[in-house]
Amino acid sequence: MAFLDVEYSLTGRTWEGPGPEVERLGLAMAQQTGLPEPLCRVMARLGVSADGAEKYLRPQLRDLLPDPRSMRDMEVATRRFLAAVKRREKIAVFGDYDVDGGSSAALLLVWLRAMGREATLYIPDRIDEGYGPNVPAMQALARDHDLIICVDCGTLSFEPIAAAQGADVIVLDHHMGLETLPDCVAVVNPNRQDESGDLAHLCAAGVVFLMLVEAGRQLREEGAKGPDLMGLLDLVALATVADVAPLIGVNRALVRQGLAIMARRERPGLVALCDVSRMDTAPTSYSLGFVLGPRVNAGGRVGQADLGARLLACADPHEARALADRLDGYNTERREIEAAVRAAAMEQAEGRGLELPLVWAAGDGWHPGVVGIVASRLKEATNRPSVVIGFADGEGKGSGRSVNGVDLGASIHKLTQEGLLLKGGGHKMAAGLTVSQEQLEPAMARLSELLERQGAGAGGPRALRIDSPIMPGAATPELIEQLESAGPYGAGAPGPRFALPSCKITFAKRVGESHLRLTVSDGMGGRLQGICFGAYDTDLGTRLENHNGAPFHLAGRLELNHWQGRTSVQLRLEDAAPASEG
Repeated sequence: MAFLDVEYSLTGRTWEGPGPEVERLGLAMAQQTGLPEPLCRVMARLGVSADGAEKYLRPQLRDLLPDPRSMRDMEVATRRFLAAVKRREKIAVFGDYDVDGGSSAALLLVWLRAMGREATLYIPDRIDEGYGPNVPAMQALARDHDLIICVDCGTLSFEPIAAAQGADVIVLDHHMGLETLPDCVAVVNPNRQDESGDLAHLCAAGVVFLMLVEAGRQLREEGAKGPDLMGLLDLVALATVADVAPLIGVNRALVRQGLAIMARRERPGLVALCDVSRMDTAPTSYSLGFVLGPRVNAGGRVGQADLGARLLACADPHEARALADRLDGYNTERREIEAAVRAAAMEQAEGRGLELPLVWAAGDGWHPGVVGIVASRLKEATNRPSVVIGFADGEGKGSGRSVNGVDLGASIHKLTQEGLLLKGGGHKMAAGLTVSQEQLEPAMARLSELLERQGAGAGGPRALRIDSPIMPGAATPELIEQLESAGPYGAGAPGPRFALPSCKITFAKRVGESHLRLTVSDGMGGRLQGICFGAYDTDLGTRLENHNGAPFHLAGRLELNHWQGRTSVQLRLEDAAPASEG
């Protein structure tokens, strides 16, 4: 039965409430702990028991941090890394051009700088070189360096790593591996075929951080001391959220602690990035994923590939501000390019059909730096795995995004093995590929077939998940703070969403181009301010603005709004449905 009997909302979705078991566990937890029932329902949905509730609300990194040596090759990789540090060897860090790659590289650069060492940073150009190590770059780095560390890449780079003659290579990665690995000193990757999968949720920065934890352990065993690692967690948090790694287990503790570190405003690069982004409140997982992350990514997408990593590793505030300004400008350019490609891709995908197991689009001249973002937009709009490909000179470079329960990376690997793709790699939720013009149609047909076998396309529009009903008067700042203590929220741990039953709209006004600001009342003295971003992109805004006094069920997320020194609760409205007058 649909939650509040909403089977077709104003945005065309069914509302889905918690199952009976979650309701039962949430109520029992509230009775046993004395915590608010809305909070307990959220924790029950996240798999928290009543006995573990208090500990869950106060996660300790020391309790959740895995032993780095549980990953294969970790000890040998760390020993080789520390040997290079002690012998003052020349070290190069080869990173990916996204947030995870930039953060991973910055972790090593900052750690080495604290040890009195410098390293060469190399980030490949997305258009000229593509993803990961390439033969010319690795040959050039090997001529001038003793050790090359590949971060957030390298697991499938057999030929480029073999070309690094004269230098040792370490790979610190998290992308899916094959049964064979490159011939190098070490490949530390929780997604190797011979790993247990217990740490498969780590992003590359998490892997790098664990190597630095192991480095600290090995240094202590020798009577030496390494740099402070807790101060590096802001970089790990940024990468974890921006790479859409699930916020479960140690990831949740890393992000939570990293947000606290970031709030101290001690890293010049992140301070400059927050300032240029006009962030005037403490960072949240939302700001990492949707405010800071896109700006760090912008250099790799449409500008200079190494700007993000350089900013994150920067120690000089003036240089950091200059780099942040450049990235902010590139981000504006990226948005303009993205909008044009998104419109063309959606039109093409609609013509092909949005009910298929795979939604895809391809076009000549589509900028490779935005195809991943556009694929995400198509996925969100259709609840289907999506692939977007930009062609140049007969070769297409594309990016895909998947939905829960459908492993896109494995299917891309299979297509590569079958010869339908020139290159391909990734993980469950995201993948990249290179395809020839001739193989485009058969490759997409085969991919659609593989994804359909996993259940892609079986569902209609994504249902809107509701955690609990709540009345406007119960939405207090104290409740919001308690809900935040059960976070951070993100991939793998969706944030709480509440439904306000049968509310009257007492004020509604269009703001900006497409947003709606409103005030709602429950008729018993409880009132709540709300904002609905993009309300007029659908008919949601028009229906609510012209409410004519009719009651509505409202659904959205509760947040604290800070304005002119005052703090109040605000509903970030996502959906609504007419309610009966009775």
